[in-house]
Parts: sequence; structure tokens; C-alpha cells
Amino acid sequence: SMPSEILLKIFSYLDAVSLLSVGCVNKRFCELANDNGIWLKLYSSSLQPKWTIWKMKSKQTETVSLGCAALHDKKPGYWKKEYIFKQTSAFKTRVMRLVKLLDPYTGLPCKNKEAMKVSGLSWVIVLKEKNGKEHIIEKPNLSFKDTSVTILWYGTGWPCLDILLTLKLFGVTPLLPDQSRPPNKNGPRRFSLIAEYHLANLTESSVAVGADELVQLFSLSPGLLVGIWKEKNEIAFVMASLHYNQLLERSILGSATVQYTPPPNKPLLDDIDPEYGLHDYSLHLDLHGRSCMYLCGSFKGLFCRKGDIENGYLRLTVVSLKDNRKHLPIIGTLGICWETDVFKGNVKDCFVMDLTLLDETGKPFWCFSAPVYMELSSKASGLYDYMGHIYTADYVDSEGKVSVEFVWLEETKEYITISLVLYVSTKKVNSWYGTNY
Repeated sequence: SMPSEILLKIFSYLDAVSLLSVGCVNKRFCELANDNGIWLKLYSSSLQPKWTIWKMKSKQTETVSLGCAALHDKKPGYWKKEYIFKQTSAFKTRVMRLVKLLDPYTGLPCKNKEAMKVSGLSWVIVLKEKNGKEHIIEKPNLSFKDTSVTILWYGTGWPCLDILLTLKLFGVTPLLPDQSRPPNKNGPRRFSLIAEYHLANLTESSVAVGADELVQLFSLSPGLLVGIWKEKNEIAFVMASLHYNQLLERSILGSATVQYTPPPNKPLLDDIDPEYGLHDYSLHLDLHGRSCMYLCGSFKGLFCRKGDIENGYLRLTVVSLKDNRKHLPIIGTLGICWETDVFKGNVKDCFVMDLTLLDETGKPFWCFSAPVYMELSSKASGLYDYMGHIYTADYVDSEGKVSVEFVWLEETKEYITISLVLYVSTKKVNSWYGTNY
């Protein structure tokens, strides 16, 4: 029953975040909270640095007269949208500036953690039932590596797997971040869609990675691992592996419905001759089990001649069976660690592979973080140095394939990496260089 004039006066003392929140109370509050006069005042104050506020009153008079014209010409809510757009644009610019400095070891931004902290970035998954009902799962556990972050969600009361339709992975940031205070979890937030996965017929449509006594793991591309309770056929946990390359862009610059698309590469002039092939590529490879690292290696000077192009792929040989100088030992027992509120476990013979392939200019060419499983090969080792069973681990996506071979040494109880070959799709190369391989 309070008059609108009094409510508008009260609303004029609120900051932007509180104003957005009070607009969610009811229809009348929403209309009043969109008042152009209030938002133009906020917009105008955000244009000037604090040290110019004391300047001449003539400028203030000009601002007021300009504001009067702007109020009559614009629809309700116009200056609210302008203010939010200005603040979010400045925020994105500030965050992206932090990731310009590159790590010479990995070729990736070296201030990812700092940028994520400044942005207030977090991640959530949204489970959608077949009837349209949605469940937002928050509060994940994070595990940071050199080139990726692993995110684990678990809890009780998750919907039954049989009634689920999709799973969406979002990056979440405060709509109006304030550097002077931590982000308000109950304040307005912005969702950026990273990936969407279909859960209907999950056990038939996804790749089985492995199992232990309690759970069975299924992999969905890109980089998602779903743990299913064996007895209940319900979700026990969800684990996402996100590579640092374009992580912030995909988590911040996308929208709630459309994923962020990176701009096309601008090739150098000497890279457009298919006769020359690929040259001076670099690879950084990490194998880990979420909480422990098994292998970390860097390889430089990788190349592919024209004769190495076949069946739509360019082959890059990183580790050769015959060159034992590059053979790398695996530290520890391969497996992916998982946990819930009550149980913990380790699914053996699988791991998370973080691959960062840089082109000759040092730009990230092909990057991913994904769960991979091992299986026993039918062939035996042909090297006198290694007498043991051969295991293979393969990864495939739209941009290429990775093939790894390990030999198990019974005497020392360890795996040795004896072969690592990358197969890059010609479509990926052609789109990167604007040529035709």
C-alpha cells in the first residue's frame, strides 16, 4: 500500500545488486526497480573515477540535464541494461588481461588461478528430467593441475538416472562483481554454458571406463565422467575435466544457452604450403588420477612430413618404440580416485589425460582433458629391454586421436611408456591454416 514515490525514494539508496534482488519480490517491485532515473544515476556515477567526484558543479548540472533527456527518450529498464552491460564488459576485460602472460613450460596462461579467484568463477551442473524439471548441483571439489582443473560433484538426493534427460555444465560468475568484497552466493549470477550431455541410455551411449566394487565409470565427450552405483543404478558422482586453454572464455564469455566459440586462427604466411607439412610443434602431456600425478612430460620439435598423411590424419610420432631414450616411467598405480559423503574408491587401469599441443608459433593448437582407460594388447614387447605385457590407451575426438602404449615390468612393478603417437585431423589442420592438406 506504500505510494510508488516513497518506494522509488527508498530504492534510490540501494546498490545495483540489492536493486536487482528487490526486483524479484513481485511484479510491482520489478517495475519500480527498473526505473530509469535510479539506474541512470548508477550508470553516471560509474563513468567517473572517485577522484573526480569533487570537481565543478557545472559538470553535475550538465549530467542532470542530459539525464532528463535520456529518461524521457528511453523505455523502462534501458539504463539498467546499459549499466549491467558496461559493468560486465569491464569485468571480462579485467579478467582476460590477467591471462595474457604465458607459462613457457606449458604455453598456457600462468595466472589462471588468480583470474578465477578475481572473477568469482565457480561451476555447476544442471540435471534436467524428462518432464522438464531441473536440479542445480553446486559445491564441487576442485583439483588443480599444470594444465587443467578437475571438478567433482557428489551428494545425496540426486534424481534417478532413468528419469534424467540431459546434464549441462555451466560456468557461473556474479552478474555485478565487486572487487572490494567476496561474491554474494545469493546475489544475481550469470551462467555460461560450457557443454551439454545427453543422459538417456547412458550405459549404452557412453564409453565404459572401468569399475570397482561400488561404482562403474562412464565417459562422455568432452571430458565428463559419470559414476553410477552398481546396485542402485543411480548417479554417485560427476567429475568434469576442464583444460585451461580457453577455460575462462568458455566459463565467462558464453551465454546460458549458447557456448562460446573462439575466433579463427590467423596463420603465418610460411605455414600455408601443404608440401612443407607441420614442423616445430610442442607437446605437454599430463596423466593423473584427479588427486595424484602419474606422468608429466614435454616434447619439442615434433613434425609431420607429407608422407605421414593418410586416412584423413597427420601423424606426429612423439615417443617411438625403438628410441628408448624417450621412454617414460609411470609413477604409482594408474587409477582414478573418487569420493562421496561416505565412500571413497579408486578405479584402476584408467586415468585423466591432459594434452596440450602447441603449433610452431606457440599457440595452443589442440588441447583437451579427458578420462582414458587402458586395456591389454594382444601383442608382446619386441624389445629385449622390456619383457612384459603391452597395454594400450586410446583417445578420439573430432580433432584427432591419441595412441599410447605401455609395457608392464613385473620385476619393478611399474609401467613404461614406450609409444605415443598423435593423429591430427586434416579438417582441423585445414581450418587452422586455411589450406588444403
